Amino acid sequence: MTKVLVPFDFSDQAQHALDFTLALGENLDNLEVEVLHVMETPSFSSLGTMGGGVDLPNYENQIYFIELTERRKKQMADLEAKYQEKSFKLQTKIKLGNAFQGISESINEENPDLVIMGSKGATGIEEVLIGSNTEKVVRSSKCPVLTVKAAINPSHIDKIVFASDFREDSEETAKNIKRLQKLFDAELYLVNVNTPGSFETTRDSIARIKHFVKKFEFENVKAEIYNSTSEEAGIIEFAEDIDADLIAMATHGRTGFLHLITGSIAEDVVNHAKRLVWTFRAD
Repeated sequence: MTKVLVPFDFSDQAQHALDFTLALGENLDNLEVEVLHVMETPSFSSLGTMGGGVDLPNYENQIYFIELTERRKKQMADLEAKYQEKSFKLQTKIKLGNAFQGISESINEENPDLVIMGSKGATGIEEVLIGSNTEKVVRSSKCPVLTVKAAINPSHIDKIVFASDFREDSEETAKNIKRLQKLFDAELYLVNVNTPGSFETTRDSIARIKHFVKKFEFENVKAEIYNSTSEEAGIIEFAEDIDADLIAMATHGRTGFLHLITGSIAEDVVNHAKRLVWTFRAD
């Protein structure tokens, strides 16, 4: 059985992610999909005006939230009913609270094989201060995460780019990439981005990629070296140049102060790439 968690906020991007998941279900045996909607809980009080700082209930907010909750319950129930006769199993869940925390809790509780979620990305001051929920999930998730930004049919995924420096011979990483390539029956491009700050010869880079391919017995792959001003820019530019359908990357799940210092190339690519991005924890 393959279990997929789909966070769903009723946005266009979330619908693209759900459509992709359900289309993927046509090619997977025993697919189980959980559609998760997290409702942010509003404040139901307003500051009193009688001089004592007394909080008074905001009944309009309460009524609106109750009505919204009932509407979301019906929408989720309708979603289950719509796909009841399909070969895959689809169930829904509603959680109250912070979106990122709700998704993280469900990942820990449900232990899915994959999270597929829509993303608009985050740019400018929003990216600097808080990032996106998708970025946070990518950073912390213990299972692979596929981010979707536009409508795409899984059957149209023909080219996958796996970006790495190939300095670590991780068997788990190789297994993840081979499973991904097999799932979509796609051509695989193994690319190392060469930057001014970490320059090395093409001979050295190619030698490491060839060692990786031989050690883990990859098939239908191409080794590429791409020169750019930064790793993030090079990965995105290379994927655009060859018209790749999906970018695959490993992330190390850094959080807190260490994350602020080092950042994460994978999270930057998730935010800025226009195509599908598949990330997985390498540690």
